[in-house]
Amino acid sequence: MSVRMAEMLMGVCMLLVSLGLMWTVVADDLAIGWIEGRGPGSGMWPFWLSLGMALSSCWILFRWFRNVTPESSNSDPYIDPETVFLVGVTIAAIFFLLLLSNIIGIYFSMMLFLLAYVRGIGRHGWILTISVMLGMPVAIYMLFEVALNKYLPRGWPFFENIFLHIDDFRYAIMS
Repeated sequence: MSVRMAEMLMGVCMLLVSLGLMWTVVADDLAIGWIEGRGPGSGMWPFWLSLGMALSSCWILFRWFRNVTPESSNSDPYIDPETVFLVGVTIAAIFFLLLLSNIIGIYFSMMLFLLAYVRGIGRHGWILTISVMLGMPVAIYMLFEVALNKYLPRGWPFFENIFLHIDDFRYAIMS
């Protein structure tokens, strides 16, 4: 697919989404104006923002037909094979991050994800890789579990027991 075709497809898709949102607001009989004594109706922002998005999409398509922008006359490939590969690897890595978060917990799966991504894809050195691999889970643990008191998935009981020891150590230091 060329850059020109991608711009046209994006304009058409955004126009269709905009019209669909506007149709939903009108079909559900949501008020799109100002209701006296109450303020904006429940459909005001979705409708008018969708209208603005539809008009922007029409403008993009108008300029595409006239070949005004550099993109509208560009026949180069939209995505090169290297980018497709990187996107595919990223999607696979995120899939395994999510899959493993229920088994080994979010923190350990995040460490494996960061190891693969920083070292494997980014090709950074071991010092930076290990720093990021250990620093990010610690920072997220401190934010969610210490500051916000919200517990993230810890995985199967073996991995959860590791965090019980960490929590015991943290409570011993704090009290």
